[in-house]
Amino acid sequence: MAYTATRGQLEGDVRETLERWLPSRLAPSGQSNFEISEFSAPDAGYSGKTVFFTASWNERGGETHREDLVLRTQASDHQLFVEPDAVRQAEVMRMLGRHNDVKTPEIVLTERDPSILGAPFYLMKRVNGRTPSDVPSWHKRGWAVDLTPSERELMCNNALKSLVAVHRISDPDDLTFLRGDLDDADGSTALQRYVTHLHAWYEGCRPDLVVGTDALARAISELVDYTPKTNAEGVVWGDARVGNMSFADDHSVAALFDWETATTGPPDIDLGWWLMFERYLCESLGFSRLPGVPDDAETVRRYEELGGRLTGDISYYTLLAAFVLALITNRLASLLTRDGLDAEIARTYPATAVALVEQYLYEHQRQRKTAP
Repeated sequence: MAYTATRGQLEGDVRETLERWLPSRLAPSGQSNFEISEFSAPDAGYSGKTVFFTASWNERGGETHREDLVLRTQASDHQLFVEPDAVRQAEVMRMLGRHNDVKTPEIVLTERDPSILGAPFYLMKRVNGRTPSDVPSWHKRGWAVDLTPSERELMCNNALKSLVAVHRISDPDDLTFLRGDLDDADGSTALQRYVTHLHAWYEGCRPDLVVGTDALARAISELVDYTPKTNAEGVVWGDARVGNMSFADDHSVAALFDWETATTGPPDIDLGWWLMFERYLCESLGFSRLPGVPDDAETVRRYEELGGRLTGDISYYTLLAAFVLALITNRLASLLTRDGLDAEIARTYPATAVALVEQYLYEHQRQRKTAP
């Protein structure tokens, strides 16, 4: 009960602040009766705080105007990623959304000043659509289970088309922005910079790993020692999966979400993550793919058929993806335990990811040794 009261009090404080702060930034001059609805929240997400609400006001002519909005606040009491930056995520969505066929939510405003709500935040317009869930896995329960096989196939094909559209972006200014501080002054490739950054992240996480210390040490050695030689550099979403997509009633993609780890590199990074995450949500939990949902080989085939271009052995990139997920879920386990979840239950998240690391490590080493 104490937690509920505290949460409700915080919600009230935020709503009161927004009712004072938003009118001049959101509504036209001359408006009246500006109000904010009660907040609601999605069931997913731990890297930031997300709430839904509706802002309404009366315009000069007396007509009532409503905006369905999403408030995304940078988490101040926990971190899943090395450098959380909610405003950068909004700027990425705004930038990429200017390209044809890349659908991102419309960003209304951004605010870096933490004194307003206690942390940087952004507002975006709410997208009408449905998103497949992670918990419970969309392979087992939820609206996607109720689709026909042909409808699921259409949904998956549209999802892959959207990923290909992201990977077709080649604007130099976009890549410079996404590259950020990871420049190529030393002559390194985008993939080498990505792996170097990942190695540094791992070293920072290593003392606090909950599960998989030995397996992750072997995996990072493999990833560093056998980094593919490719100069490919394009947009890397960093969390490319159907669970970060909103689908319209016709199963087309309405929006792409969660660009917190967007960077540059070969497109294989995203497809490796896509393949790994579906296995994490499906076979790793003892489920089977629903009819219409492609397996790994078919996903790769469709991605390339739709115009995607991979650079080499996908087994390296599935290992890379599982390694990243193992770092994230190790941190998640610590946070969930801190917040009251049973430690053994919390450990299941990184344990499943580390099992994938070991599986993909074996597959990549076998592939590497048998390659011509």
